[in-house]
Parts: sequence; C-alpha cells; structure tokens
Amino acid sequence: MDTAAPQTLEVDLHRLDLRFADVRLLEPRAVEALARSIEQSGQLIACIAVPDDGGDRLVLVDGYRRILALRRLGRDTARVEAWACDLAQALLTVLARAHARPWAALEEALLLRELVHGQGLSERDVARRSGRDVSWVSRRLQLVCALPDVLLTAVRQGDLSTWAATRVLAPLARANAEHATQLLSALAVTSLSTRELQCWFQHYQRTPSAARANMVLHPRLFIEALQVRDEQRADTRLRAGPEGQCAADVRQLLALIKRLRQCLPTLSPHALAEPLLSALTRLRTALDALQSDLARSFDHDPQPDPRCCPNLANPRPEPARNQPTAEALA
Repeated sequence: MDTAAPQTLEVDLHRLDLRFADVRLLEPRAVEALARSIEQSGQLIACIAVPDDGGDRLVLVDGYRRILALRRLGRDTARVEAWACDLAQALLTVLARAHARPWAALEEALLLRELVHGQGLSERDVARRSGRDVSWVSRRLQLVCALPDVLLTAVRQGDLSTWAATRVLAPLARANAEHATQLLSALAVTSLSTRELQCWFQHYQRTPSAARANMVLHPRLFIEALQVRDEQRADTRLRAGPEGQCAADVRQLLALIKRLRQCLPTLSPHALAEPLLSALTRLRTALDALQSDLARSFDHDPQPDPRCCPNLANPRPEPARNQPTAEALA
C-alpha cells in the first residue's frame, strides 16, 4: 500500500462510517482542547479513511476525536486522507504508527480485537504486519478479553480509568460479579482516586465476606472512615510522644513474634534451615544491641562536658559557659 501521497478530500461528515468509534477512549478534555485548536488554526491533521466496499461511504480508521471536535464546533465537513487499501491493511498501518501518536493500552487492545475477531487475522499475522511481536499482541488481547462489556463502556466514556478497570474491577468481577457492578455504580456517583481505590481494594481482600457488602455500596464512606481512624491514631501518637511510639513499636514486635510462633508448626523442616535461622540470629543480635542501648540510656548518666568542670587549681567561681546572662533571660 502506498500511503506516502494519499488523496486528501473534504468529506461531508454524514459520509463517514464511524464503525470503530468504540475503539477510542472518549476523553472530554482532549476533545475540548482539540476543538479550541481547530477553531483557532483549522484542522491541521487530516483523518484517515478507506472506501467502503458497499457504497460511496468512507470507513473512518483514525481521527475519531477530530470528528467529535468538528461536530462540537458545528462543522459539516472534515479533511480526510483516503487510503487505497483494504480495511485490515489500514488498521494494521495505523497500529504500526502508534509510536508517533498517543494510544492507550486499552485502545490498542480493542484495535487488535477488531483485527483478530473482526477481520479474521491470526495473532502471528497481526504481529508480523504491524511490526510487533506475538507476545505483545497476546498480552494486549488478554487485557481487553478480561474486561466485561460494562467495564469497557465505563472506560471508553471516561467514567473509569484503565488502571481501575484492569487492576480492581476486572479481578473483582471474576470473583463476584454483583459486587463489581455495585462498586461501578457507586464510583459513578462518588469517584475515588487511584490511591484511594487501591487502598479500598486491599482492605476488601482482607475483609470478611459479611462486611464486604457495605464496602461496595459505600466505598467513599469506607475511605473516609479509614482517614478518621488514621487521624485518631496520629493524635494518639502525638500525645504519647516518642516514649509512647517506642512502646507501640515494642508491642508490634511482640505481636510479630507471636504470629511467627503460630506459623512454625505449619512450616516444613526444610524451611527452618538456613534462611529462617539466619534471620533469627540477626534478630537476636539486634535485640541484644537494643537492650544494651536501653541500659546505657537509663542506668548511666552521660559524661559532663569537661569544659564546664570546676578548676580545682583556681578556687574562684567561674561562670558557666554558653549560658545567657540575666538581662538576656529577662
């Protein structure tokens, strides 16, 4: 295919077949910025399309955000590069040029799904013709195949990030589809940041099943309760001071040792050999050093500064050095 000098046309928007609109993510901010750019400078980059086999329409391959921006501006036409090739080759060429334009991983996965399932190409053929390796194609396809359609729709519409869909909602949907649906509905009302959602999911995995229902129905309330608890703990540490913090650390060490002793019967004899015994030896050495430091701190007064010792050869009293005068104190 020769795409070096494609035919550039001014095409009416109603002639464009937007059959791959679901492949691109709808990012309202990006569309707004693109609309402002087109309004100021015109459409600088042409869309890409190929002729439809069934009529005079053109199948839009690339440029879906530009079409949205043009429609937002009330335009009726768009600059389009008409490629003289079949649809599969056009999609492969766009995929091969992905390094020169921003593509989300999910967008690449959706495009690969169209090539494999829609156009009937094999993964190896797609990899060869797009300049990628087979493992990359397989990983991308696994990414999109693991997401239910409801999650794909939420990601496309910008209601859910790709990270949240693949790292939280998809595993949750495989384990409990009802909880995933409820969480998605709750996030549509009150969204959580990536860090908050990660924290929520970590607690969900450790929470008994009886309490998980409230977590998925009210994720924001759960995060706020965690924040209140952390603030109360911070206030307690502030009141207790460093002495209280040291005592709390010792209690944590005791709890860890208790848990280790409980786990010992479940370990195999080989696990008790070199790694565990070596770690216990280092722990014993650290505890001995800590006990020695505590003994020196509590039972032994620090050596006074020799510069402040009285001079026995001179019975006259000397003022203490580095001390402020009475006037300064006043």
